[in-house]
Amino acid sequence: MKNIGLISDTHGFIDPKIYKYFKNVDEIWHAGDIGTLDVIDELRAFKPLRGVYGNIDGSEIRREFKEISRFKCENVNVLMTHIGGRPGKYYKNIERILKEENPNLFICGHSHILLVKMDPKYNMLWINPGASGYKGFHKKKTIIRFSITKDKIHNLEVIEMGKRI
Repeated sequence: MKNIGLISDTHGFIDPKIYKYFKNVDEIWHAGDIGTLDVIDELRAFKPLRGVYGNIDGSEIRREFKEISRFKCENVNVLMTHIGGRPGKYYKNIERILKEENPNLFICGHSHILLVKMDPKYNMLWINPGASGYKGFHKKKTIIRFSITKDKIHNLEVIEMGKRI
């Protein structure tokens, strides 16, 4: 079993509450718009980190992470990117990748809108953790915790860390 902490859109800011909420996770996954290398360094010093770069991330972060990350966690095929769209409205390049790779879990950020939804077209779970930074239009900072055991995604928790401001 792996316990995962999922964040996105930090925009250079790590809310200290993340350390409390993610203290028992095995890995942190960041779905882009990281903002600074300091965020990467701080998270890596705390837990193993996987991530993708977002549209605000410069060349230093793009050297650390890819635009699209494909990996396996337990027996779950994961696809993560920053700008991916949503069920029924995926970006064209993402639609093609979803058809080719058939992931069990698709994660993206960008919209700052937290949403978790099954996509019956691709038989996968789609997750956008919202935004955990203070830049943007979102009203609350959000993160997600979940577990993966073999081929099951379970114990999914949405965590509100307070107002954006």
